[in-house]
Amino acid sequence: MFGTSGIRGVVGDDVTAALALAVGRAVASEGYDRVVVGRDARASGDVLCDALTAGLRECGTDVLEAGVAPTPTVARAVDWLEADAGVVVTASHNPKTDNGIKLWSADGSAFDPDQCAAVSRRIETESYEVGGWDEYGSLESAGDVLERHESALLESVSLEDPPSVVVDVGNGTGAITARALASAGCDVETLNGQQDGRFPGRPSEPTAETLSTLAALVETTDARLGIAHDGDADRMVAVDETGSFVPKDVLLALFARRAATDTDGACVAAPVDTSLAVDDALEGVGASVTRTRVGDVFVAERATRDDVVFGGEPSGAWIWPDEAMCPDGPLAACKLVEFVADRGPLSSLVDGVETYPIQRTSIETDRKEDVMDRVRDRVRERYDEVDTLDGVYVDADDGWILLRASGTEPLVRVTAEARSDTRARTLFEDGVALVEDAASSIGDSAGTPEVASTDGAAH
Repeated sequence: MFGTSGIRGVVGDDVTAALALAVGRAVASEGYDRVVVGRDARASGDVLCDALTAGLRECGTDVLEAGVAPTPTVARAVDWLEADAGVVVTASHNPKTDNGIKLWSADGSAFDPDQCAAVSRRIETESYEVGGWDEYGSLESAGDVLERHESALLESVSLEDPPSVVVDVGNGTGAITARALASAGCDVETLNGQQDGRFPGRPSEPTAETLSTLAALVETTDARLGIAHDGDADRMVAVDETGSFVPKDVLLALFARRAATDTDGACVAAPVDTSLAVDDALEGVGASVTRTRVGDVFVAERATRDDVVFGGEPSGAWIWPDEAMCPDGPLAACKLVEFVADRGPLSSLVDGVETYPIQRTSIETDRKEDVMDRVRDRVRERYDEVDTLDGVYVDADDGWILLRASGTEPLVRVTAEARSDTRARTLFEDGVALVEDAASSIGDSAGTPEVASTDGAAH
């Protein structure tokens, strides 16, 4: 039921009011007595929120209603309002046809696998503690959480020479970024600023392909960078002053190196599919990467260690543990603007990060778990350095391969990186062959690999 980022699926099929009601009942029955509830701008959100809130209250939980708000605002509000948990009705960067539910713990991090499993068990067994007529939970407003979030953003940065910025809200909930930057003195122009869950301006997921309008506007104006969010503003990506999309692995390297500078022995938490560029960038300041499973919940969990100063995923999720344990797109935007104001053109910062060829693809299979079982055996026969923390990770000294089943789709992801094009291609071809051979050995005809990508991480 729960993937690496909560529950997501097509509205009316995978995600229904009945499911939202069940999640509310289950969360309440698990003993979370005070819960903050919010949603993104999707059209189905109000009905799903109503059902979820009814389930919570029916089982005795008091609900603090945040309304339409960024996911990081709701996650932060759990601590601000001394609540026990938070729930956001959102499908994040998924298409307009989808919606979902994500759960947040008291410290602002996502529910861990054990917490999600407990909720799932209650739903599967319909084990709810429904209260009597006089035992329903209360409903009240969560108050000025958006204003509080904006204040926190302004406190997190210092801009002596605020630059001009274009913010592509993507018709989602990320307008708080534009407001905060304007309050900090930036000259801000917005794109797709109206909340509209149909995402008429561009698809919810911000990528190099979907941000052509942002890139063109930044390139033809005096803006020093462009910022873009997904539908619920937990992700943030950027384009530089020339209108070029900043590769997300490079953005991770920049954030990581800045956070780790001047901290002896610092670590940065990042998933197993993180580029060698991050390792190299950190080595230059005496820091290192500690790798986690894919998913911001695992990055946040590792970020609780005292030596971890930053956590990030090349999907566009960024965590500063001293400020918030959730991926906070508006915070990342403010941090990047501060970085550019302090250190000069974003294009120059990007050029300062050495990158290596990465190849990524996805192979369709209806038996992804069986395929991965075979892959594990075959990889151990061929390679010496194998890690099964999340999927199968092969350390090939001058490069690596990651073979991993998708958490939400009938796919096996293949990613390979090396310090040369030839070696990256060889490792990539080995990875694809391993998956296709494993599928063939169990009688599954794996589909044709999707087009490989050299930017970002496919989760």
